[in-house]
Amino acid sequence: MYKIKIERDELHSRLAGGFPEGSLVLIEGENGSGKSALTQRFAYGFLINGHTVTIISTELTVRDFIKQMYSLNYPIANFLLRNRLVFVPVYPIIGNIRDRRDFLGRLMSSPSLFRTDIIIIDTLSSLVKASLHVEARSVQLLSFFKRLMALDRTIILNVEKGAMREEILAPFRAAANVYIETSINKIGGMVNRVAFIRRYTNAQGRIENSIVFRVEAGTGIILEILAIS
Repeated sequence: MYKIKIERDELHSRLAGGFPEGSLVLIEGENGSGKSALTQRFAYGFLINGHTVTIISTELTVRDFIKQMYSLNYPIANFLLRNRLVFVPVYPIIGNIRDRRDFLGRLMSSPSLFRTDIIIIDTLSSLVKASLHVEARSVQLLSFFKRLMALDRTIILNVEKGAMREEILAPFRAAANVYIETSINKIGGMVNRVAFIRRYTNAQGRIENSIVFRVEAGTGIILEILAIS
């Protein structure tokens, strides 16, 4: 089990303590629904519990990532310096090209990115949109992930809702051991994010069907005591 427990929130107690080794976790939701904030919280929890993490980001530069983590009070400098955390920014590459490239092929041909316990891709949908040979590469990528999972690596994929063709996304969704959907909800005049746990196989603890949360500077993820169906 790759644990996510930290002292200042109870997220771990609502997600069976973390994620099983060798899992594929798919988090799908609209823009702004909290996918990145959740995975940043997961990453910090993994690191605090002694696991190693690689984050491949299409959203942030290295500088922006460090600023973001510290703004949420998830200090990660020591983990970066000790190579417990590897951050790979794809955003500068994608943001500065006009033609599509074989990003998925390049991803699979970079084994050094996949030596950590957990690999997070935020977002897979942006990589797919910027890549050539999407259909063939997506099939190869899923097979590649399954080989990593056989080595007890856990893969976490963020996907923006509606950004990938269904025939490409469906195999990833079907293969996921953990499938989470995020959305934005207005509750009592407040805007909250909700993570719906649609699937969680081989759970070793309690799983809540929905987790309501908000994201605050200086604190990070704050859980709300509300139930959403």
